[in-house]
Amino acid sequence: MNPCHLYTRRVSDRPPRPDFEVVLVAYRSADLVAQLLAALPGDLPVAVVDNARGADGLAAIVAGHPAARYLEGPGRGFASGANLGARTSVHEIVVFVNPDSSPTVDQLTTLVDDVAGDAGLAAASATTVLPDGRVEIGVGGWEPSVRRALVHAVGAHKVFPTGGLWARPVPGAPLELDWLSGACMAVRRSTFLELGGFDEDFFVYNEDVAFGRSVREAGLRQRIRTDVLVPHQGGGSGEGKTRMLRLRGASLVRYVRRHNSAPATLGIRAALTLGYAPRWLAARLRGRRGLADEHAAYVTGLWRGAPDHAPSAPVGADGS
Repeated sequence: MNPCHLYTRRVSDRPPRPDFEVVLVAYRSADLVAQLLAALPGDLPVAVVDNARGADGLAAIVAGHPAARYLEGPGRGFASGANLGARTSVHEIVVFVNPDSSPTVDQLTTLVDDVAGDAGLAAASATTVLPDGRVEIGVGGWEPSVRRALVHAVGAHKVFPTGGLWARPVPGAPLELDWLSGACMAVRRSTFLELGGFDEDFFVYNEDVAFGRSVREAGLRQRIRTDVLVPHQGGGSGEGKTRMLRLRGASLVRYVRRHNSAPATLGIRAALTLGYAPRWLAARLRGRRGLADEHAAYVTGLWRGAPDHAPSAPVGADGS
């Protein structure tokens, strides 16, 4: 038999790709978007939401991808951009992907198949890994509490990995989380919109924590795939790092205040401050001024809130 005929038959017997669209929220990350689009199949639908509003020529890059569409973003952070992409999609499932991550189409399809095959599953996310191969901390996590903040603050999460605020899963080991990162997350579009999408009150950070809470309150489930490891550069789309860390601290307090008493909120802020103060001092003593400034920025966000004019500063995918 002709080997070419065998190959043709195998390709034609391959099951069709499930109906989904990738949603990228970008801010001054045209090069990253171009790399990601080049690595994905040309017929894969992709919505690119440009929170920089054309500042870096992203529209022209998107125009070169046959199945991609360009959306001028609202410039109000990740949540509003992601919601715009989902609202305007015509596909059953959307997968939010950070521009600085590199999922394969097989990895995306795995997440989509999970959601499509289980009506009670609102979301499925990949586990992102850093350039050095380590699993990224913060691929998901648990509802903030004083106890969890203390565990994280003193570094005890390294001994008790499920006791802190943010998760760093062991590849391949099942893990139950209260929320999932939006760095590479598939959702059923109708469910996502029924739950209100990402909360746009969060300029950046904690919109995924709030969405996880909405999922749980609706009696639905979410799943992290610790066997789906997606490379993630981190820091490839967003503002300067110290500014982003101040925003992270401010956003956490905004979320905690909404769902906790004043004493509990104070306890969480105090615990994290006590944890980061010695880290700041150690960094200063070692001459690592940049790292010290990052720790200081996070604590400043916990107590003084977001930088001036933060709501008008466009931030890209999940603040990373």
